[in-house]
Amino acid sequence: MEPAINVLVSQFKTFAGKDGPSHTLSKEEFQSLVASQLPNFVKNAADPAVIDHLMGSLDVNNDGELTFQEFWQLIGKLASKHGGYSQ
Repeated sequence: MEPAINVLVSQFKTFAGKDGPSHTLSKEEFQSLVASQLPNFVKNAADPAVIDHLMGSLDVNNDGELTFQEFWQLIGKLASKHGGYSQ
């Protein structure tokens, strides 16, 4: 599992900070990450409405940016769904 965690952290850092703070994902950075790294898990990732909805559900403090902790919620939800653990 350690390699998987390393990849997740590395990918977050690669996409974060391209157009804002280096410790958060902007909407554009988030869309780029999701579209390129999760194309089979997030359908219609190129659709701005899908990204708006998804980001809104993750952005706990409503600042328009996703911290790693907020982003991590998505990974948990996707893993649960993929593994058949979500309702």
